[in-house]
Amino acid sequence: MRKPVALLSVLVLAPLGTWAGTVPPPRPAQLGLCAACHGADGHARIPGAPNLAGQSSAYLLQALRAYRSGQRDVAVMRAAAGPLTARDMQALARWYSAQSPCKPPQAGSP
Repeated sequence: MRKPVALLSVLVLAPLGTWAGTVPPPRPAQLGLCAACHGADGHARIPGAPNLAGQSSAYLLQALRAYRSGQRDVAVMRAAAGPLTARDMQALARWYSAQSPCKPPQAGSP
C-alpha cells in the first residue's frame, strides 16, 4: 500500500514546484548573443536596449518571432533572431521572464 501512496504523492506534488515557479528554467544555449546587449539577467547593458527581465514569456516569444519575420523592423534584432529555432526562442523567452525585474530608478539618482 505504501508504493501507490508514495507514487500518487509524487505525481500530485511534483508539478507544484514547476507551477509555483520555484524551478528556474535552464540557461539557454543561445543566451550569449542576447546577453551582449540585454544582459544574462535581463538587465540591459547598453543604452537603448530594453530590459527583458520579468517580461511575459508570451510577449518575449511574440517579439522574437516578429523580429525574425521582419514585422518589427530592427535590423540588429532581425539578424540576432534569424538563426534562432522555435525551441531557442521559447528557451530565451522562458529564461528572461523568470529573471527578477529591474528596479525602477530612484528619484534624484543619476
